[in-house]
Amino acid sequence: MTALAGIRVLDFGRYIAGPYCAAMLADFGAEVIRIEKREGSEDRYVAPVTPDGEGALFMQMNRNKRSLTLDPMSDEGREVVRRLVRTADVVIVNMPPSAVTAMGLDHETLTQLKPDIISVHLSAFGDAGPWQERLGFDTVGQTMCGSVHMTGEPDQPYRAQIAWVDFATALHAAYGVMVALYSRRDTGKGQKVTGALLASAIALNSAALIEQAMIAPNRLASGNRGQSSGPTDLFRTLDGWIVCHVIGAPLFKRWARLMGDADVWLADPRFVDDATRGENSEVLTARMAEWCSGKTREEALDALAAAKLPAGPVLTPQEALDHPQVNALGLLQQVAYPGHSKPMPLASIPVFLSGTPGTIRSAAPVLGQDADPILAELGYDPAAIVALRDAGIV
Repeated sequence: MTALAGIRVLDFGRYIAGPYCAAMLADFGAEVIRIEKREGSEDRYVAPVTPDGEGALFMQMNRNKRSLTLDPMSDEGREVVRRLVRTADVVIVNMPPSAVTAMGLDHETLTQLKPDIISVHLSAFGDAGPWQERLGFDTVGQTMCGSVHMTGEPDQPYRAQIAWVDFATALHAAYGVMVALYSRRDTGKGQKVTGALLASAIALNSAALIEQAMIAPNRLASGNRGQSSGPTDLFRTLDGWIVCHVIGAPLFKRWARLMGDADVWLADPRFVDDATRGENSEVLTARMAEWCSGKTREEALDALAAAKLPAGPVLTPQEALDHPQVNALGLLQQVAYPGHSKPMPLASIPVFLSGTPGTIRSAAPVLGQDADPILAELGYDPAAIVALRDAGIV
């Protein structure tokens, strides 16, 4: 049983925020049509891994989808879009508001075609304010929420390599779509779902912003050390690195006992609570680093696990692929792709439902592979489809 069977989604997204939102809906049974330029959208070719140059990012963002190439700015292309919208439940776009309007994908235009449509508009800065038309990627959201300022060293900030702002925006948007579908079931009305990279980034870094607003600590970056707990850091062992995260009195007591001098640590006024431990984290990090320095990664992690302290290895991508816990949970699914000699390890659906689980049923589509059947479903006969191809519309 698939929870979203019968829901049709048009995915005009690019890169991560829009496509991943659509992918999550597809994972739970929605029919998703990915619509892109005839030569393929830019995000199709990021970090290429196939003979034709399709990229790793595209493979993950577009599993379980059908593919239609289209020039939506031409008259014939606009007619295809109109026919598609009349059959759809959800339309997803991620671009600045003016571009959405120019393509005829704004909510007002869509509702004229399908009154109960749910439109999802994602952009860097939302649809209000002086920056609404500016372009931005995940990295801009990271820098503008205060996160990058707190990462790295005081004189050298670092961004995260993972596009967490994009993924958070996709998650929020998918949540919004589900709420809108639930509401439509009761009211018969669609609605507009708006998301913004900046909004997601601010939401995820809100604790730091609340702290700054209320007590103004004006924090600076401190490498990998925690600033509101300790010891929280990355530590070198004889054969690699680990992370240990100690927060709260029970964990700190267990850590102090593991170090072998609990009375000293627990009696020291510098470490009476998380705040003071964060303020004096360099001392705690030094002690933990000394403890780790004579142990292998496995020895350190086993000892920390026995002490019930949160810890994990710093894995390379290959080590992540091979890790027994990753494989025990089935977090990677081997999916074949046309023309490639070996299957791709796509990340499985990272939330597990007992009754209506999500599934990866197909790899990301080859460019335009479903154009003919999709157009036929919209009422185009074979001659009309040939004409659209000859005119460069699809």
